[in-house]
Amino acid sequence: MNASIEADAAIEAGGSRRLVATDSECSAVAKGMPEGFLWGGAVAANQVEGAYLEDGKGLSIADVQTAGAHGVPREIHDHVHEGVYYPNQEGIDGYHRYKEDVALFAEMGFTCLRTSISWARIFPNGDDAEPNEAGLAFYDAVFDEMRAHGIEPVITLSHYEMPLRLVTEYGSWRNPRLIDFFVRFCETVFRRYRDKVRYWMTFNEVNETMNKLTPFNQAGLIFSEDENANEVKVLASHNMFLASARAVALGHQINPDFKIGCMVQYPTTYAKTCRPEDVIARRLNMMPNYYYTDVMVRGRYTNLCRAQLRRLGVEFEVSEEDAATLAAGTVDYIAFSYYFSSVASSENGDDLLVERKNPYLDRTDWGWPIDAVGLRVALNELYDRYQVPLFVVENGLGAVDEPDERGYVEDDYRIDFLRRHIVQMERAVNDDFVELIGYTSWGPIDLISVGTGEMKKRYGFIYVDRDDRGRGTLARSKKKSFDWYRQVIASNGRVL
Repeated sequence: MNASIEADAAIEAGGSRRLVATDSECSAVAKGMPEGFLWGGAVAANQVEGAYLEDGKGLSIADVQTAGAHGVPREIHDHVHEGVYYPNQEGIDGYHRYKEDVALFAEMGFTCLRTSISWARIFPNGDDAEPNEAGLAFYDAVFDEMRAHGIEPVITLSHYEMPLRLVTEYGSWRNPRLIDFFVRFCETVFRRYRDKVRYWMTFNEVNETMNKLTPFNQAGLIFSEDENANEVKVLASHNMFLASARAVALGHQINPDFKIGCMVQYPTTYAKTCRPEDVIARRLNMMPNYYYTDVMVRGRYTNLCRAQLRRLGVEFEVSEEDAATLAAGTVDYIAFSYYFSSVASSENGDDLLVERKNPYLDRTDWGWPIDAVGLRVALNELYDRYQVPLFVVENGLGAVDEPDERGYVEDDYRIDFLRRHIVQMERAVNDDFVELIGYTSWGPIDLISVGTGEMKKRYGFIYVDRDDRGRGTLARSKKKSFDWYRQVIASNGRVL
């Protein structure tokens, strides 16, 4: 889940939970998905594992972010302060409870589970010469458990959890030395798990590096007053492009059957009106996102990339050596997260105006537009542009779930939200001929919110007894959506 979405959402809360699918969305009988389609859920190591210093793990950037709240941003520290609560340090204790959690996912019928490897568990400082064997052994056990239950691991290499030392000592991705550190990490896990993992992603929501609010979660960037933030973002992004390309090329050498993708947040955007200037505004809002997919899929900086650089006021030249690296390391597929859509206009003149308010859409408890059709739009836009396989790896509804007197959560609103989106996904595949690998809902088990550090914002089919202050038994229990999603998977999307 991305930080900017939650930070923006904190500005305006209190939307509708009226999630009744319209006739146009759900009237047709679902045709289901192709044979071999991957169904499952997605989590991140830093949001579930906890055990932040066990078995040789080093500090990650997630371990030094305080708890926030609705409208209260998280603080970022450069070290652990005594007496301060850092929710990711404990997560939901997935480090010790992964067998229980995998068994529940298997009961739902998952054929895949997207998770991540904590870089700081394998190389505690990021620049270590040798990996931490205890960390490698932990993921051996996790992947073995998944495969024993027929669950395909889908693994993100860097999901908002880079080693903290790489930030404090090297300045993070503004420093090209991180390229070699990342490639060493990738080579280590590629070789270790070459027969256990087939699907990989290099960076989670890599386009968040261009975020106007804070790119810290993705790229570990904190700017000094004398820095040009846009220049730093462009340089950091370029170093990440090179690191990804080298990792892709290396991964294909280690195991030609590897499928290695990029992963972006995809913000479907509409022009606010039919004014031609608003159509241009829509394009401008999408440019920072295509900037990343263009380079990682096409292996070069395109005309759109050059236009984006000009908008940022940054002069940037790519060397022949770097150009060759990018061309040799293009990704096999595009994975993306989709939660809502936005509206862009030019009514402020040259200042692009992007809003989350859309009069045609219902809204969630966090004020996010509920736009299932926007997922179909996203799938078509990406596939039309690139003609490479796609993978929906995050989609879900964050809500305040209230267990009844039995401790049971009747989350019909979540079922309805997901049903609407799956219908549109099915139409993109069967009516629009989009090539789609699979679908993993975000947070199939309740976890720590990346944006606020809260537990209150829940996405899961599985309820975790834990509150925003870290209190609770951590017991797992099934919500109503658990059995619904099991039915969806068992029918390969035909029964919704």
